[in-house]
Amino acid sequence: MSAIDIRGVARRFGALQALDGVDLSIAQGEFFSLLGPSGCGKTTLLNIIAGFLEPSAGSVAIGGRDITRLAPHQRDIGMVFQNYALFPHLNVFDNVAYGLRVRKFKGDAVRERVAEMLALVRLSELAERMPHQLSGGQQQRVAIARALAIRPQVLLLDEPLSNLDAKLRKDMQAELRRLQRDVGITTVMVTHDQEEALGLSDRIGILGGGHLQQVGTPLALYRQPANRFVGEFVGQANLIAVQSEGGGYFNALSHAAADGVPLRLLADQAGAGGVLFLLRPERIRLAEIDGAPAAPNAVDGTVREASYAGAELHLTVALAGAGELQVAAPESLFGQVPPPGVGVRLSWEPHDLVALPDADAAGARTVPGRTA
Repeated sequence: MSAIDIRGVARRFGALQALDGVDLSIAQGEFFSLLGPSGCGKTTLLNIIAGFLEPSAGSVAIGGRDITRLAPHQRDIGMVFQNYALFPHLNVFDNVAYGLRVRKFKGDAVRERVAEMLALVRLSELAERMPHQLSGGQQQRVAIARALAIRPQVLLLDEPLSNLDAKLRKDMQAELRRLQRDVGITTVMVTHDQEEALGLSDRIGILGGGHLQQVGTPLALYRQPANRFVGEFVGQANLIAVQSEGGGYFNALSHAAADGVPLRLLADQAGAGGVLFLLRPERIRLAEIDGAPAAPNAVDGTVREASYAGAELHLTVALAGAGELQVAAPESLFGQVPPPGVGVRLSWEPHDLVALPDADAAGARTVPGRTA
């Protein structure tokens, strides 16, 4: 039995169809993230699971029990809000104890459960502190302890790390994953941060236009996007539209061309008419033109823009024929950030090209800066 079953869920706000027939099953103990652009419906779906919104159509079940019309406090869920929503007049102990007392826990039962939760989030020594005396990361852990104290079936997280600085955010990602694994609770997180979702999740659901565009592991979404929307949204993507000459056997090579640039494709990638491929920036090898080795696919160009990002250089390379490619290269490759105008040779293997559905090929050349 799935921990959460969502069937045909739709939600309309006036003329706006925020969600349109969403079907989703989330497994027991899974860390599941909802990811998508602003306005895609991810927070709406989380609020429907939480009971803060009713769906216009469809149903939600937790542990096989239909909760679609139940009030939030009847759903056996814990929730951590974006701003943590700690009670400012209560200390850490009383914040964590709040849900227990509402449920009529008393005396030793409250003290033991709160002590257990504060030990879990490594805040036992701060039980008497007030919220304003805590750092952002400590407040977040108190909010998690409060949500877990009632031992819910499901934990919901609404942008739980968005108010933290970059370093603390990284630390808290590891802490959040540790807590979730230690407790084994089914967790659903809404985030706009792709790195956060990719690093924390067992699976991710990509929402776009009120629909689930794809559900899969972080690796599957990144390497094998189901469509152009997912390919462009998850990470950086170069889109290459080609006219191909097909035929041959699996693993045999055939040829195609994109905007005058010759390409080599695997035979099963080559079909009749227009084909759209995705090429990730880090799959492109980069070298100075002089002495660069031959490769199955190689194009020459010049650096148009370059920026330093620690372990990587991010470059926009204008091709000699037409178009440009985004490239992520090791920072040690040049020893410095190459200035605009430097000539480079780009190459990649045929298997680095990921074919997208034929329907996605239309208008590929209209994507600024991402089409070769």
